[in-house]
Amino acid sequence: MTGPDADLSNGPSAKPLLSVLKGACPAVPPMWLMRQAGRYLPEYRALRAEKGGFLELVYDSAAAAEVTLQPLRRFGFDGAILFSDILIVPYAMGQDLWFETGEGPRLAPILSETALDALKPDFSRYEAVYETVRQVKAALDPQVTFLGFAGSPWTIATYMVAGQGSKDQGAARRLAYQQPERFAAIIAAITEATVVYLSGQIDAGVEAVQLFDSWAGSLAPLEFERWVIQPNRRIVERLKAIHPDIPVIGFPKGAGAKLADYAVGTGVDAIGIDETVDPHWAHRALPEGLPVQGNLDPLALIAGGKAVEEAVDNIRAAFAGRPHIFNLGHGILPDTPIHHVEALLAYIRRRKGT
Repeated sequence: MTGPDADLSNGPSAKPLLSVLKGACPAVPPMWLMRQAGRYLPEYRALRAEKGGFLELVYDSAAAAEVTLQPLRRFGFDGAILFSDILIVPYAMGQDLWFETGEGPRLAPILSETALDALKPDFSRYEAVYETVRQVKAALDPQVTFLGFAGSPWTIATYMVAGQGSKDQGAARRLAYQQPERFAAIIAAITEATVVYLSGQIDAGVEAVQLFDSWAGSLAPLEFERWVIQPNRRIVERLKAIHPDIPVIGFPKGAGAKLADYAVGTGVDAIGIDETVDPHWAHRALPEGLPVQGNLDPLALIAGGKAVEEAVDNIRAAFAGRPHIFNLGHGILPDTPIHHVEALLAYIRRRKGT
């Protein structure tokens, strides 16, 4: 993907995506898609049916490695994203975790009703994920960057407090306002468990990590500073002390105008932006030279054709001259046509004038 017209001021790299995370500006942006390993692929659906459930698939390291590799074989993305789930962290912190068919994840006991110290952490629940990392690493093309991930503390806390997802994260927001010291203790415990988890992924072989804050957009500005920026800064600082050369991507979905504060306040190496953000505004607002990732609307990918091409052209024009990883603004949707993904890759990778 990098070539003779790439900016190699940071040195040539056999891994285009990793080089962008470290500041390179190739003529063609490297690409991966959030949730690229998943339900839109028939090979994933077949394996999921064979294993009988989502958590069973995650905890079968060989199967999870296979799922991680499936989209690489089909599409040749520049990045592989570990197949797992953000709720492995509360599971390791001592909550029970299961998935209700058609309804999503459940956690118990819920922390709106149970004291944090009632949970009995068991970090051995991370080991199957680390084994998945080792198996993927052994099979991965050397040009592909391997990404690990975790949920950010605020997003994880919303599930731990309520026991499930919600539209407005109301239970966690109420607890944070009414009992801030209690909520701070929950956030601190998640932060510690997340550092352990991500450090273990890095030791097992991932080359960069992403912090997903799916519910960052639900917080008022002061709460955003307290429960999004500060905990993520602590994670970045702790990881950098242990693994100084591993890039950290922050993805605060819904942050909007708070993106610049997030970028500066957390110290992340790159920032993912969701599909609601104007990329031209983001380029102006974010620190100069900070790598960005995003931000095609997943629904535009479903539409395909002219809708995708116009959006791609707008995003690439906005980030011309800035280190940029092309991605969606959120996860790929289950009804995305595979040939639309193939067309997107072809469109991204074609050279101007050819």
